[in-house]
Amino acid sequence: MSCMNKLLLSLMLCLFWSAAALPVHAQLVFGPGPEGPGNALDAIVAVVDDDVITRRELDEGMVIIERQLRQRKVAVPPRPRLENQVLERLILTRLQARAAERNGITVDDASLNAAIDTLAQRNNMSLSQLRQTVEKDGASFAKFRDDVRREMMGARLRQKLIDSQLHVSEQDVESLQSQLVASQGGSGPSSQESESQGGSGVRQYHLAQILVTLPEGPSPQQIETARRKAGDLLAQLRKGADFQQLAVSESTGQQALEGGDLGWRSAEQLPTLFADVVPKLRAGQVSEVIRSPSGFHIVKLLEVKGGGAASSGARPAAVTDKPELMTETHARHILLKATDQLPDEQVQQRLTQVRQRLQNGEDFAALAKENSDDKGSAARGGDLGWVAPGMLVPQFEQAMNALQPNQISPPFKTQFGWHIVQVLERRQGRPSPEMERGRAREALLRRRSDEEWELLLRRLRNEAYVEIRLPSATATPLTPAETPSPGQ
Repeated sequence: MSCMNKLLLSLMLCLFWSAAALPVHAQLVFGPGPEGPGNALDAIVAVVDDDVITRRELDEGMVIIERQLRQRKVAVPPRPRLENQVLERLILTRLQARAAERNGITVDDASLNAAIDTLAQRNNMSLSQLRQTVEKDGASFAKFRDDVRREMMGARLRQKLIDSQLHVSEQDVESLQSQLVASQGGSGPSSQESESQGGSGVRQYHLAQILVTLPEGPSPQQIETARRKAGDLLAQLRKGADFQQLAVSESTGQQALEGGDLGWRSAEQLPTLFADVVPKLRAGQVSEVIRSPSGFHIVKLLEVKGGGAASSGARPAAVTDKPELMTETHARHILLKATDQLPDEQVQQRLTQVRQRLQNGEDFAALAKENSDDKGSAARGGDLGWVAPGMLVPQFEQAMNALQPNQISPPFKTQFGWHIVQVLERRQGRPSPEMERGRAREALLRRRSDEEWELLLRRLRNEAYVEIRLPSATATPLTPAETPSPGQ
């Protein structure tokens, strides 16, 4: 995988999400049009509400996806099928951007610059090195910035419409912990170690899926057609067909162009629909067809690690009764909150100035007491104490985990405001019952967030006016559905 792809994966960014702007003088041609190079390049291939997607944008996305598939040694599907897949992703990206705009969500240049600085730091690069890496892979840095901005807008849309509305009851937490006890052979719930830490204590599953999507309110005929297609795909897999190739070619899931790869998940992070199925699979095995309101799923367990499991295909062994070690972080932070008089951009600039003072040698504790809006930690010089995985919101934990001891993060935003965080030290410890409950609660919030976000994406696609003007366009939209819907 190229350096550029690794960079984008670290922020879950993909270059094919970019929408290249047409020159002012470009003439748009509706429909396939003549085969002349100028007309074909600038033809409109899709109308999305009051916006359009051009042949130029689609072709750029195709080039990037084809290169990524070859790097992963996955056979490139026939061009008409791949065009439909890439076009649907461009459509969904456009719909997310419009939804963010309708909800008053923007990303100013200061926030964007801070995010790119953070990305460079996480990859141990300077900003100039990051730019060189991006341009080495054939993309302009301006286009890369647009990709990052678009991803940030999507994250803020999700936070505003979904994450801020979620609630997990104590009964929900207890139910998840009981499920984990049962799935781990009777042991108490153990701590989740991050993939980056490796570790052998917590069982983790590397998953992929193929999805055959159903529209909202499907007719019996639509259900039966989708069921037959899913059954046919499963039969092909049973006969030795390559899962990644089928996913790229046939899946309508959001991760189809990545071979259906859903990444690594601990037991508590498994989508609700897969929670009972995945632990019973062997590495390399595919499930039966699973029905959900989203459609028909086929899940494959690519690898399994931790909890005494081997990735060679043996069934995972039961987790031992001994609590496993987890990495705890001693950190401190300074929090600033935006107000009507002090908007986000000014808050971020102020926090950037505070960070510069810290790098010039001023005392963190003194500046925290003087500036931080987190009055509880401010009285302790910003000290958060020892923090276990899952105790903090994902944005904060991600920024904290990217730091080395004594390093100070650039400003970043969570639902609580703008932060800078410094890691003081790390240690290996055993989770307390309170930590375990906190981790279970956070896992439930993430799971429900994934499921509700998927519902929102499907709703955006289903409610939009979309006219596809490709000769090879499929009749049914490739609605994304990475995870099953809630309430199953």
